[in-house]
Amino acid sequence: MTGRSRRTFLSYLVAAPTLAVATRAGADLLAPQQAGAVVPSLPAPADLVDLGDLFKLAGAPTAGMLVLTVGTDGAVRFRLPREEVGQGLTTAVAVLVAEELDLRPADVRVELDDARPELLFNQLTGSSNSVRSLYDPVRHTAATARARLVAAAAARWQLPTAGLTTAAGAVHAPDGRSAGYGSLATAAADPGLVVLGAAPKPASRHRLVGTPVNRIDARAMVTGAMEYTLDLDVPGAKPCVVRRPPTLGGTVVSVANTAAVRAMPGVLDVVTIPTGVAVVAETFGQALDARAALQVRWGPGPADQLSDEQVRAKLRAVNPPPLLPPLLTPYVDAEFDFAFVSHAPLETNGAVADVRDDRAEIWAGLKAPIVAQETIAAELGLPLSKVTVHVVQAGGSFGRRLFFDAALEAARVSKACRRPVRLMWTRVDDTRHGRMRPATHHRVRATYALGEVLSFEHRVAAVETDFRHGLGEIVTATAAKLPLGLGNATLAQTLFLTTVKSPYHFGLTTQALTEVPTGIPTGSWRSVYSANTRGAEEIVVDELAQRLGKDPYAFRRAFLKTDAQRAVLDKAAQEGRWGRPMPAGCAQGIAFHEEYKSRTACLVEIDTRDPGHVRVTRAVIAVDVGLPVNPRGLEAQMIGGLTDAVSTTLRAGLHLDKGLPLEGSYSQFHWATQRDAPREVRVFVLPATGDEPGGAGELGVPAAVGAIANAYARATGTKPRSFPLDFDVDFTPYPR
Repeated sequence: MTGRSRRTFLSYLVAAPTLAVATRAGADLLAPQQAGAVVPSLPAPADLVDLGDLFKLAGAPTAGMLVLTVGTDGAVRFRLPREEVGQGLTTAVAVLVAEELDLRPADVRVELDDARPELLFNQLTGSSNSVRSLYDPVRHTAATARARLVAAAAARWQLPTAGLTTAAGAVHAPDGRSAGYGSLATAAADPGLVVLGAAPKPASRHRLVGTPVNRIDARAMVTGAMEYTLDLDVPGAKPCVVRRPPTLGGTVVSVANTAAVRAMPGVLDVVTIPTGVAVVAETFGQALDARAALQVRWGPGPADQLSDEQVRAKLRAVNPPPLLPPLLTPYVDAEFDFAFVSHAPLETNGAVADVRDDRAEIWAGLKAPIVAQETIAAELGLPLSKVTVHVVQAGGSFGRRLFFDAALEAARVSKACRRPVRLMWTRVDDTRHGRMRPATHHRVRATYALGEVLSFEHRVAAVETDFRHGLGEIVTATAAKLPLGLGNATLAQTLFLTTVKSPYHFGLTTQALTEVPTGIPTGSWRSVYSANTRGAEEIVVDELAQRLGKDPYAFRRAFLKTDAQRAVLDKAAQEGRWGRPMPAGCAQGIAFHEEYKSRTACLVEIDTRDPGHVRVTRAVIAVDVGLPVNPRGLEAQMIGGLTDAVSTTLRAGLHLDKGLPLEGSYSQFHWATQRDAPREVRVFVLPATGDEPGGAGELGVPAAVGAIANAYARATGTKPRSFPLDFDVDFTPYPR
């Protein structure tokens, strides 16, 4: 295969009346496309090695340990070592398996795998990496299964394999004979079977990859048949809720009325754990009543005195000024503030735990199940082999389920009360005590002369992001593969520099991160650093265009580095009718973003004529992910990113007040509702521009943030600098 490293294959069989195969494939990096400019910029670290590349490198030794089974009943099952949180991953994987086995995607049962510590770094879901890292291994696994089924049929019929074909779950011979996969499964699993070779189909033979496919779990989701964690029927598991402190990270000093609460109707136990006081009862209603009756004296938390203004002051104080003074050239300076943001998944945190003296079993939506298993085993004092962690499909994540707070709490409670528990975080718990996207402060300076941008500096100060969920270990394990100098950077700086990059030839371009520890519980939020960083940069790009008397679209087009980037920008501008006349108070905005070998442009139209309800009325998005496995899934990803951007740019944020967010529900944390959504959204997925897929999960937010802010600026004649734009406390906060 020209231009690629030689692929190696490893297959193993399970001697049973079921065919089970696994394959292993090497991976190579894609070189960034280059383009010339008057004042070109050097490649950024993320142009050379991005975070997704590090994931693939770290996971390569175990990438082939995938399990696909073909049962004697013909059922095809694939064990997915990633988490499905609504992003459509199970459908994309079903497409890949069905492509190689000549099935329909609906014929493939994709099941989430339990925590498998032998996978090492290969069971973490995040950083737009799942389809990128699974694309080749899944195809090789399914192709190996197909080759064994064909070989089994050839042996049965005494025919050469070259003349046999597969279709509709069966192997077919030229003379009209056929054998279903189920009837061949036992023979195909025979270790003595001679198989001449197995290779995935070339792109020219693809009938599913690149074709829009509906989600295989859509009906279950909309009819209520889908089982989430708290829907599981675990025998004896009793409802459990936790009374949490009035400030983040507060501790329990004492409980004055434990006996009285235990005597309340339905209450089975009251347990103090490090994060609060847990109540176990016969029903959730009884548990909530008992929780409210608890009289707890609380100790302080690490961020008790912190409020928004103090956090903002800390960030401004540590953010260094730009390095280049604007001595002889005109320049644009801008500073931006972005608020804390909740992940706000529809399904709140929850877990089921059954802890016994000699073993434990956990059920939860987990994106880092191996770290969860290791942590819970250590907490319980059990060998790792005695702790089983089941990964359950989750109702949303956006980064939140990288952490396993609920699973750890449920294990602690189950051990203490010696019974299985079904632990649920309430909506207020999830909004106030859940991890949040850190607040950030940005300083940008761009210098220009004679129609060219000479330098572009961006300094980011952020509340420290907690990466203690396995991602840090992945980066550490691959540090030797990083571009020169990055191997000695801090973890946060490494993650920042392998995800954030400028797509423009803006001369001397630098981007840097400084983090501030605060004790506030944080976590990766969709697009992590890129949503704010690239969103702010796209605002400055518009302001540069204005200074130079250029149209924002034409200005971007002139400075983008590659033809592939210009193609998505052109598509969005053309389909969105960029420059069309708009009423006063309404305007268009456009922005671009590239990350994880993918690129997108977003054009929005905004209506600001009602200051109490500014809304995005129309959006057009173009996206190029190299090889789109399921374009329909990509459309959903981009619309989801747009919704996140509408929310966090216009109204959704968390007010920190003396160590606790004021927001406690969707009515207070103003996530975009149906009335806030654009009336028209069109997503254009460009045809394949490469032979491997890029990342998509993080891609849709940054460009949309920039486009919305730019449209707002054009509609109002202002320069937006603080986000969300409408951030009043227009509600009465719940009591602490």
